Amino acid sequence: MAAPNARLPTAHHDLAVKVEERPVQIGILSDSHDCLPRIKDAIEKMNSFPIELVLHAGDYSAPFVTDYYKPLKVKMRGVFGNNDAERVILRNKFEQLGHEVRGKFAEVMAGSVRIALTHGDEPELLRSLTTCGAYDVVIHGHTHEAKLTEQGKTLVINPGETCGYLSGKSTFAILDTSTREARLIPF
Repeated sequence: MAAPNARLPTAHHDLAVKVEERPVQIGILSDSHDCLPRIKDAIEKMNSFPIELVLHAGDYSAPFVTDYYKPLKVKMRGVFGNNDAERVILRNKFEQLGHEVRGKFAEVMAGSVRIALTHGDEPELLRSLTTCGAYDVVIHGHTHEAKLTEQGKTLVINPGETCGYLSGKSTFAILDTSTREARLIPF
């Protein structure tokens, strides 16, 4: 039996990934969809910023894209999107590069900032994450629409699309965990 005030591990806490105790800059991508030239451009541009982690909100599409993430100078963590195929192979190839892809949801702790990461193709899940008040930041993609909004005290970030297929614009976001502010970066 656990001590009266002991915190028992739960599935929710087991999914958490702790990053750093100090503030960090985080690069945020989504919806790369096999667009190799844009992935290459995004990685080159991200490498020019003092980021310490990249979060990807899914829709890489197929395992052959992983080679284009090799030049990334920092670790990447991500989730799967609705268009990701051959997920086991995709996950394994990213792991060989030192990156991590989870299922449809990941919780990331960056300093004191609690981040929820999901693709956004499940509207009820996205609505729950953005309105529950448990997260400082919720990151999603899926709509390909670059958007920074606030839902109560929660910053909601959609970095737009890496591929540029729907909007004609390729963007990513950078989150500063010390100020809890994000900005969109076109490339």
